[in-house]
Amino acid sequence: MSLKYWSVWVLALWVLAAIVASLVDFQPNQIHLDLILAKPSFGHLLGFDDLGREILPRLLAGAQVSLLVVALVTIITASVGIMLGMVSGYYGGWVDRTLIQITDVFLAFPGILLAIAFAAVLGAGLSNLILALSITSWVGYARLTRAQVLSLRQRQHVMAAESLGSSTLRIMLKHMLPLLAAPLLVEATYSMAGLVIAEASLSFLGLGIQAPNASWGAMLRDGVRYMLIAPHFVLAVGLSLMTLVLAVNVLGDRLRDYLDIHG
Repeated sequence: MSLKYWSVWVLALWVLAAIVASLVDFQPNQIHLDLILAKPSFGHLLGFDDLGREILPRLLAGAQVSLLVVALVTIITASVGIMLGMVSGYYGGWVDRTLIQITDVFLAFPGILLAIAFAAVLGAGLSNLILALSITSWVGYARLTRAQVLSLRQRQHVMAAESLGSSTLRIMLKHMLPLLAAPLLVEATYSMAGLVIAEASLSFLGLGIQAPNASWGAMLRDGVRYMLIAPHFVLAVGLSLMTLVLAVNVLGDRLRDYLDIHG
């Protein structure tokens, strides 16, 4: 295993762990009253939480939830953002001005605050969490796509396709979208890291995944009260969250360098 690609291995490990957690019932909600806040041992590597539930199964269940939210939100926001950005950049005029004004409104507020506001209005739960994050996360894709399309419109192969009577949809999908793949892939990678933090933050505030379902943010919230007497509770979740976010960010840096994208 090459250290050069450690981020890929770490990310693959968490994805594999999430898949295994969905296929095997580790009973993350099983309570052992005699093991409340028990420290890690050989048979229980990460110990138990404040209700006597084993932390490792709950950590795997939380990884499953986190990666599911990230995957769904990325698919939704990338699809919407790319579509709006391509239409705005290609047609220009009032369409472009309208999108710029909308994105400026979203950018005027920190993304996490908007997500908190929408989650509070929509209510807690997995579906509302995904919807809240989707509403606030499409702006980056739209702005990047618009900027790239404004440049691609002047390319000779695009102008030739227009002169030959190709439809707008064909020009966008065949002549522009493939050239947008590299920068959009890097944007998606960085966005995923932000979504992991956002999901954990909303769950920490009680606006995301609800008990008894496991979530890294909710586990951190519960563990903060016992940092002095049971530090393993917070450290297990905190280190897991840190390694996943760091791996995704490093992967984004490597993709940017490999694809020779300068931003």
